[in-house]
Amino acid sequence: MSDLPTIIPVFPLPNVILFPEVMLPLHIFEPRYRQMVRDTEHKSPALIGMALLRGNWQEQYEGRPDIFPVGCAGEMIRTALLPDGRFNILLKGVREYRITEEVSTKSYREMVVEWRPLAKEHLRAGQRQELNGLLDTYLQKNEAVRKFLADPTVEDGFFVNFFAFHLDFLPIEKQSLLEAQTIPERATLLRDMLDFKLMEGRWPEGSPGGQGKSRMH
Repeated sequence: MSDLPTIIPVFPLPNVILFPEVMLPLHIFEPRYRQMVRDTEHKSPALIGMALLRGNWQEQYEGRPDIFPVGCAGEMIRTALLPDGRFNILLKGVREYRITEEVSTKSYREMVVEWRPLAKEHLRAGQRQELNGLLDTYLQKNEAVRKFLADPTVEDGFFVNFFAFHLDFLPIEKQSLLEAQTIPERATLLRDMLDFKLMEGRWPEGSPGGQGKSRMH
């Protein structure tokens, strides 16, 4: 997707970080975001930017609370209007963006964004193999995951983004993964996080950080 708009609607949430190529189902119930879906679904491409709320966002949620400037936009590839006016939608992650300015003309939020350059990025020699080993251990040798890990047709970018999205890391941890500038950098950070989680899981029960129950959602 080459012709991306410079202004996109942004949907801030406290716990969702989207990554390129990953699928994200969403239930839209607030009136302002129902309007966002109606305004967006006939555009081409029908993009919605996902952004993570930051700071004391609960106090300002009905207004325009702070959000992290780096997010990922998804294309609305499916919408289902429910009888009461709510929507179920499916986003497919497209590309990372950085917010440069907010445009306040609608009930929902719109942002001027700069898009991350599109590049076909590959992991460095040994990176994927190292991640495979850590993921296999972290996910307790899950057979379905093993098949995915061993599939040579899965491209490096999707491989890294899939696990960055699906692993049960904290939202702020996933935000740091999203902000990595390249796929190899994201993979390195993912490796470091997995290393830490596995080390944390080896600590005795009841010790600080000895809560290593970590899997995919």
